[in-house]
Amino acid sequence: MTDVAKAAGVSHQTVSRVLNEHPNVRAETRTRILEVIDRLGYRRNLVARALVTRHTRTLGVVGFNTTLYGPASTVDGIEQAARAAGYFVSIVSLRTVDAAGMRDAIGYLADQGVDGIVVVAPRRLAARAFDGLPRDMPAVAVEGQQEGEMSVVSVDQIEGARLATEHLLELGHQTVWHVSGPSDWLEAESRIEGWRTALEAAGRTVPTPLAGDWSPRSGYAAGRLLAAMADQVTAVFVANDQMALGVLRALTEEGVKVPEQVSLVGFDDIPEAEFFSPPLTSVRQDFGAVGRSSIEVLLRQIETGEAPVRERLTVPPLLVARNSTAPLR
Repeated sequence: MTDVAKAAGVSHQTVSRVLNEHPNVRAETRTRILEVIDRLGYRRNLVARALVTRHTRTLGVVGFNTTLYGPASTVDGIEQAARAAGYFVSIVSLRTVDAAGMRDAIGYLADQGVDGIVVVAPRRLAARAFDGLPRDMPAVAVEGQQEGEMSVVSVDQIEGARLATEHLLELGHQTVWHVSGPSDWLEAESRIEGWRTALEAAGRTVPTPLAGDWSPRSGYAAGRLLAAMADQVTAVFVANDQMALGVLRALTEEGVKVPEQVSLVGFDDIPEAEFFSPPLTSVRQDFGAVGRSSIEVLLRQIETGEAPVRERLTVPPLLVARNSTAPLR
């Protein structure tokens, strides 16, 4: 910093004010200092800064099963938003979740001195682990439970499922079958609720859901069962695109044509969805918006330094219609 001050012809304190974005610096002086910083390749000592400000400008993120598209995209959206806000990110990814594992992950991040924590908590057990957070630790849950004192940012899963179901009903289908996600996932539960609510509101029969585990293999098994009932099934809403791929494969193998005989809708709108055969109609989640919203909520807690006000932010989903759905013939 001394070298920057000397080259720019200003005091050490003026350079410090520019680095800390203090408003009481003339525009031309700020510009000159920033040019010198760029020319000299100056990088501030973050450890020294943390000792002075008591902030590391690092956020902790606890993710779960980031091999799945939804959780992985959520964590990526959070990381991108944090970096755009000038924060580093320390990520702990859990393959399985239990209360002890969540407490260990949160404790590990707290020991690192992170300024706040985002927990991607799509399962009930993960959501309950917030009880282990230090009381003074700013924290936000993503896709967590709506109860309790924790701030939550989530995609409106119920609305997404409703959009998918109503799309199929509007195409003339008398009812819609459903392949669900695992019962202990909050998203799976909400998608069942949205699907069932849409059918009941339309006065239609609500079939028994077929349970999956998010994998194409489980979708394939459900698709075999659906193909055996081809005389009853004309429309299927699948709780994620990977399972929809399995359903599509099973129906095709059994000679059931999509969408001529069965219309199919997925959820997530993974990048490969438009390249399925036929291209898959799906519900898109805006993971970028989820990331930005969660970081905004967390930074409000960090900047105020007060007991956090509970916030509930919901990101709307979008139905993307493609060739896997068609009017009932």
